[in-house]
This record gives sequence, structure tokens and C-alpha cells, in this order.
Amino acid sequence: MSIATLIAATRPAFLSVTLVGVILGLCSASADGAFRSPLLALVTLLFALIAHAGANVINDYYDAISGCDAANVDRIFPFTGGSRFIQNGLLSNKQTAIFGYTLLAIVIPAGIYLMSKSGPGLIAIGLSGLFLGWAYSAKPLALQSRGIGEIAITLAWTLVVTGTNYVQRGQFSLTALLAGLAYSLLVANVLFVNQIPDRIADATTSKRTLIVRFGAGISPWGSLMLYLSASLVLGFAIIANALPLASAIALGAFIPASQSLHRLFLNPIAPEQLRLAIPKAIQSCLIFGILLSAGLLLN
Repeated sequence: MSIATLIAATRPAFLSVTLVGVILGLCSASADGAFRSPLLALVTLLFALIAHAGANVINDYYDAISGCDAANVDRIFPFTGGSRFIQNGLLSNKQTAIFGYTLLAIVIPAGIYLMSKSGPGLIAIGLSGLFLGWAYSAKPLALQSRGIGEIAITLAWTLVVTGTNYVQRGQFSLTALLAGLAYSLLVANVLFVNQIPDRIADATTSKRTLIVRFGAGISPWGSLMLYLSASLVLGFAIIANALPLASAIALGAFIPASQSLHRLFLNPIAPEQLRLAIPKAIQSCLIFGILLSAGLLLN
């Protein structure tokens, strides 16, 4: 195994949602005058990315042993269907499992160090995040297969934002919680939309995602609901003075969101529509997080 192979197996492009989540957490701390250490910020970013990478690799392992990825002939490359490193013979099942669990284990001593520099509350945040990263794919919980993957993702990325903020300020923050929740709903939307082309393979291997349970016809409405939920959280936070009015610039992300929704409402199962809907959903998530971060700094 080369270093390049291992890095590619983590699906690094998808780590961008964690990068933006950490930036959002740092900006929420800065908005409250609580940012205190660039070094702690860098350590937080590095190990948040490693934790996400580990969760991605673990996901590939469990989808391989269930037969889900091997059965997936309808994937939209490079967005859905896993990395396929196991299916293409680049890594074995055992190598993938060892690599994924090693990445998750590496995060633990870093978390202890960050806790020593911030406060004991980080223990609950860190352990909850690691648990969700594991439980999302791994049996016996396999949360995604039970149709609650979106809830797990929403919780996990809310923890990314609040945990990053906590490292800087040493206590919990309503600003970070609401900013993180609004952003994490759009991270969950990326997962939700990405499930559409994988639905047939998922169904054949008892992976009962929301799309498998209720059919692809719910996808435009479910995606719309997640966008509206993020908007409502943002609006409530602004009205409650938990976020500054400038945070409303994050609504600019609904330009690519509307393009994604348009494609889904045209035909949620047509590959030519999904090839446009999926990247637009990803763009809207990242743009929302970046603009919300900028709005916090404009406070």
C-alpha cells in the first residue's frame, strides 16, 4: 500500500464538509471574542479531518462486507457508491478495516490533549463524534441502514462546529450550536441526495435508507424540507440575536440549492439529472457554511 493509495481511500474530496465545519466553529468563536489559539485551531482541524477520514474508510469496509458496493452498478461517479478500492483490488477488506479503525484511534490522544487545553466538556463532544462515525456504518447499530443516517450526520457535524468552538472558548456556545445545526442539516442533505442512485444496491443488501424505505419520489420533497429547516434555524438564531444579521448572507447558498431541487423535481431517478443535482447539493452545503462563517466575522 502506498501513501497515495491510503490518502485516496479516505475520499478526501468529501472531507471538505468537515473543513468548512471547523472554519465555521472557529468563526463562531471569533465572533464572540473567544478565539485564543491558532495552534489549537490547527490541531482541531487536523484531527477532525482524520476522524472524518476514518469514518469514510469504515463505511467502505462495512459496505464491502455487506455486498452493497459490489452490487452497485448505478453509482454516480465520483459522488456515490464508495471509493471502490476494495472492489478494484487496491485494498483488502482486512487492510481497509485496520486502516479505518487506526485513523479513529489516532484521534483519541489528540482529543485528550485538546481537552487539557480547553475543558472536560470536550470529552462528551469527542466521544459522541467518534461513536456516531462508527455507528453510522458498523453493526449492530448501522444507523444509515435503519433510515436514521441523516439524524446521525446532523448530530455529527453539529458536534464538529460546537467542538471546534469549545476548544477555543472552554465552554459551550449557543452561537456555535445554532450555526452548527443550520450547517449540519445541509450536510445531511448531501447524504440524502447521494442515496438516490445507490437505492437499488442498498435494497438488495437490506440497507434500509430513507430512499429505500419510501422510494426515490420523496427525494425532492425531503431535500426541500432539509433546506427549509436550515433556513428556519438560521432565521430563528438571527431573531433571537444568537447570530448576527449579517449571517443571512448564507442564504445565498440557495442559488445552487434551487438548481439541485429543480433537477430532482424534474426526475429524481434519471442519471442525467442526478449528475447535476448531486454536485449542486454539495456546492450549496459548502457555500452555506462559508457564507455563514463570513457573516459571523462581519458582526
